Amino acid sequence: MNVKRVRLADVSTEDLVDRFAQIGVEQDQALLGGQIAKFNRLFELMSDVSNELKARTGDHRRSLVRLYEYPNMQVRLKAAKHTLAVLPIEARQQLESIAETHWMPQAGDAGMCLELLDNGTFKPS
Repeated sequence: MNVKRVRLADVSTEDLVDRFAQIGVEQDQALLGGQIAKFNRLFELMSDVSNELKARTGDHRRSLVRLYEYPNMQVRLKAAKHTLAVLPIEARQQLESIAETHWMPQAGDAGMCLELLDNGTFKPS
């Protein structure tokens, strides 16, 4: 795993967004390689970055919007999911866009997220 744990409070928002993207790329590689344990560790690292952005005054998760155009589908998917609470319209549009690509497994994940949003099971916070 290339992403190391650091004290996130000391990292700039811009660098946290870059870190989020790097983690997403590594998640994609782990998914493709069937490395579930590695994916799970990366999931935790990404959640830590997202929580740090959320904790910053004004909720800096909005900064992840620049990843909506990232070349890696996993990064775009995760950016959309992690911005649902702060940019619900834009994030939903991104999820719909990903679902329409039929690029698996991300399209399936996006479609499931939309279904859970629509039936009220998932409420972004």
